[in-house]
Amino acid sequence: MDFDFSEDQQALRDAVRRFVDKDYGFERRTQIERAGGFDRAAWEGLAGLGLTALAVPEAHGGLGFGAVEAMVVMEELGRGLVMEPMAQGALIAPALLSKAPEALQAEWLPRIAGGEALVVLAHQEARSRYRLNQVATRAVDGKLTGVKSLVPAGDVADAFIVPARVSGVDNASDGIALYLVERSAAGVHTRPYSLYDGSRAAEVHLDNTPAQLIAGPDQGLALLELAADIGIAAQAAEAVGVMEKYLALTVEYLNTRKQFGVVISSFQALRHRTADVKMQLELARSMSYYATLRLGDAPAVRRRAVSQAKVQLGNSMRFVGQQCTQMHGGIGVTDEYAGSHYFKRLTVMEMQWGDTLHHLGEVSARMQDTAGVFA
Repeated sequence: MDFDFSEDQQALRDAVRRFVDKDYGFERRTQIERAGGFDRAAWEGLAGLGLTALAVPEAHGGLGFGAVEAMVVMEELGRGLVMEPMAQGALIAPALLSKAPEALQAEWLPRIAGGEALVVLAHQEARSRYRLNQVATRAVDGKLTGVKSLVPAGDVADAFIVPARVSGVDNASDGIALYLVERSAAGVHTRPYSLYDGSRAAEVHLDNTPAQLIAGPDQGLALLELAADIGIAAQAAEAVGVMEKYLALTVEYLNTRKQFGVVISSFQALRHRTADVKMQLELARSMSYYATLRLGDAPAVRRRAVSQAKVQLGNSMRFVGQQCTQMHGGIGVTDEYAGSHYFKRLTVMEMQWGDTLHHLGEVSARMQDTAGVFA
């Protein structure tokens, strides 16, 4: 299999890297974090590069690119610790809205492509524990009532894609439909807060809120699973970028810091630890590629692949984050140093879209026929 990137894909990578280096340096990121973890001007900057149009179909003003291009972009955004919800607003939302009625597509997809509208998935609930079928939010006559948690940039997004139950008990696998809810709609209340890594999230309360149907209960859960898989694949690529940059910072530090009159990079123990970190990074990269390339497969194959990737990414993120921080010593946990923010981001990502133990269970459940002997 050819893992070389095309010239267009490499040009896309270079463009995003230049943007991150020039317009999203650590100082600016710190300012955005202190201002709440989201900057509309930064989002418009991403739109100016065409990134918000990346996954939008060409018929609605987008670029119609595929999963590999998305992976390339997410890696570079990870290197810069970009906090704006690129995966949510530019990958997941277009994928779901592309299944909506034509009128809804025509209303929202061109605005997403142009960066004029930020639409995010609001699916997590207090008792869901990563289970996508655990939906307590109810839909009655096109109006929704419920509470969604940890919604990315939830208080500044223009609209939400909300799973809501039209029938059945809260943990049933059927009876889930997807709706689009505008933040300005009646009955919407948001409570913003910052996550551990400085990014912005919110609780979203819906009280008899009018909504537009994206997909009925015959498609709702399947599309929600697709959204989660896109999110995991995008996060895997982002994590590779985060770990790659954190390793580079660590190597730079080891080549600068001196003890006993010599740079500590000459110490054999630290060289071995650095080699172990590099190995975990490459394991994560290979599984990121695997998850991305499996996104177009049948749901059963796709779901198992992204869970396998998330298990490896969870292990790698924890190892790389801890080892790089320890090799820095005390400076590695200071807020003024960039490295601590890479560690925080890796810590948060390990818990998003299902933690390592959750996905280990998912992999196990999907490999009963082979007991893991044959993939």
